[in-house]
Amino acid sequence: MRRLRPFVALLPSILMPPSGCKSAPSATTPPPEAPADDAASETPPAQGLSYPKTRRLDLVETIHGVEVADPYRWLEDLDGEETRAWIEAQNELTFSYLAGIEARDRIRARLTALWDFERYGLPTRRKDRYFYARNDGLQNQSVLYVADGLEGEGRVLLDPNRLSEDGTTALSGTAISEDGRYLAYGVSRAGSDWQAWFVRDVTTGKDLPDHLKWIKFSGASWAKDGSGFFYSRYDEPKAGEDKYAGVNYYQKLYFHRLGTPQSEDLLVYERKDHKTWGFDGEVTEDGRYLVVHVRVGTDPKNGIFYRPIRPSKKGLGRGRMVELLRDFDAKYVFVGNDGPIFWFRTDKDAPRGKLVAVDTRRPAPRYWKTLIPEQDATLEAVSVVGDRFFAQYLEDAKSKVAIYDLRGRPLGTVDLPGLGTVHGFGGRRKDKETFFAFTSFTTPATIYRYDIAKGERTVWRKPKLAFDPDDFVTEQVFYESKDGTKIPMFISHRKDVTPNGDRPTYLYGYGGFNIPITPGFSVPNLVWMEMGGVYAVANLRGGGEYGEAWHQAGTKHRKQNVFDDFAWAAKTLVERGWTKPARLAIGGRSNGGLLAGASITQHPELFGAALVGVGVLDMLRFHKFTIGWAWTSDYGSPDDPEDFRALLAYSPYHNVRPGTHYPATLVYTADHDDRVVPAHSYKFAAALQHAQGGPAPVLIRIDTKAGHGAGKPTSKMIEEWTDLWAFLVKNLGIELPEGFGRAG
Repeated sequence: MRRLRPFVALLPSILMPPSGCKSAPSATTPPPEAPADDAASETPPAQGLSYPKTRRLDLVETIHGVEVADPYRWLEDLDGEETRAWIEAQNELTFSYLAGIEARDRIRARLTALWDFERYGLPTRRKDRYFYARNDGLQNQSVLYVADGLEGEGRVLLDPNRLSEDGTTALSGTAISEDGRYLAYGVSRAGSDWQAWFVRDVTTGKDLPDHLKWIKFSGASWAKDGSGFFYSRYDEPKAGEDKYAGVNYYQKLYFHRLGTPQSEDLLVYERKDHKTWGFDGEVTEDGRYLVVHVRVGTDPKNGIFYRPIRPSKKGLGRGRMVELLRDFDAKYVFVGNDGPIFWFRTDKDAPRGKLVAVDTRRPAPRYWKTLIPEQDATLEAVSVVGDRFFAQYLEDAKSKVAIYDLRGRPLGTVDLPGLGTVHGFGGRRKDKETFFAFTSFTTPATIYRYDIAKGERTVWRKPKLAFDPDDFVTEQVFYESKDGTKIPMFISHRKDVTPNGDRPTYLYGYGGFNIPITPGFSVPNLVWMEMGGVYAVANLRGGGEYGEAWHQAGTKHRKQNVFDDFAWAAKTLVERGWTKPARLAIGGRSNGGLLAGASITQHPELFGAALVGVGVLDMLRFHKFTIGWAWTSDYGSPDDPEDFRALLAYSPYHNVRPGTHYPATLVYTADHDDRVVPAHSYKFAAALQHAQGGPAPVLIRIDTKAGHGAGKPTSKMIEEWTDLWAFLVKNLGIELPEGFGRAG
């Protein structure tokens, strides 16, 4: 695998529940009709609520021969006066409703108490220095430390909490020079994907004058001699162009030399003939090559280019870019090299992954050598440390780690603490140690040091907890989806919670972009289980649990499989006696927000409540904003007639039906989300409020000074989850356990 960026985010991975499923509606089924005028919507009261009036446009477009209504398109004007007034009115209603929930303060108190535990990131070694992140518990952002050894606490190198008063400026990326002298770091403000990068002298702790802007979807990779680093950026938005909603094309690869202004950065590579190409440049450990991962949006198939690096004042010297793997026929991830021999993890002719050696002097596939062949388990990552390959696998969504020598001969496995998820195993070819983190649904990440020669792991940092993990249990079950496909699902709960047909249950899924959902600790999920709730995670098609074939089975015209897998997970929880529809909640974020939105529009009868977070909800216009065009690899393109009909069939915004009894729904987003622009959520919430034919509330919570989720401060996460759980407690009729969330 590509060597891990130096620091792993410390904040808990928060997984949110996905969507339900039913047979896809006919592609020719018309969407909700807009009224003949722009009158404000009239909706029945829900729990005594009176929704803000939302103007409806008489806007109908004919797309590929189909009439499509879009009555709330005016909400795409994110900074428009009318939109801002609408946001204020919706937030006033939502927060007034949430403030009236008696359990809210107790939920906040318990979240705060459990979040207050010390946690660490994986150490990265450069020369004799170790770099790692640490959060003392309730710090909004984790702090970067440097130490001369593994004992003791080291000293603060960079504290992002001092970069803003409210904690909304986050560390978005780091890279350390080979000699450990310099730290390049990126910061993101208010949750935006846009980053600014700076350079800090590790010895003095002072920043150099270097300041780089207009960087997005990029890390940094230092030249071997520390003279500068490679990074990717976009052109500065033109005057009058919306930097948060404008489409991002033509990323370019640059080299920045220390001590020079960004205007003098060397343009290393661009492709004016391929506006959708993006570039990730990485310097090989020996410093001889710049390896460039060439990506096309989120498509897992990529290219690999490279060029030699020769010392010069500009950091590259003479040389040309060599298009080593240019067919974009599979996924290729650079692992390392032995001179001109490059190692790649790939799924070419191996859907579950393998490791191959490619001689750059004879790069034709017939000369490739397979070092680690494909296995039944999914090869998720490979690193080369201590002259060994550490191969991380997923076996039914659980981690295992195997070790091989550089010829691919097995050397054994890493003894793991239990069934859960590991990440890490970074380092250099000659290192004698490496580090990894292990976590599960009920155990926060413990950091282990692994002695490569002895094959032994020892605890480096283990959190001190305010709860007993032994009070909880996780089981993995398998169920059949609509078409008979076997789907795994994790079910976690307190040990004393057993199936009785009435347990409040929260079902999460994602099902997209080849991303596997594996066991991971989350304070909010623990609080849910403490309240007596059942937490279920379905490993849907579209994810990466079983390799590329599993991923492709949930994409484009097969996307309905994802919603079917999720709906059948809900049915399984009911059939096996855990819960009933009135006590079953779902949720999801981003692609998981699409999942939740599609679930309630396809199967409103299956669920009692839904949490729809920062979702992709207008499937006909997602490609018109920021990086949305990149998602066509998973979703298909609305500009293609056949893709359009598949998208229209499940697009949540277009499949809201007036008079339907929808479950209690809380849509939540952020006004600075420039990944999935908040207009998706605005339009969907407005449509649901207008259409709701039952008594359940439909609300939208719009955070300010927040984005898609990365780098969100601890205080905002606690507030957000307080509101999400309070909404479910009220609408699922949950009674909190005696003493829950009370002092003492």
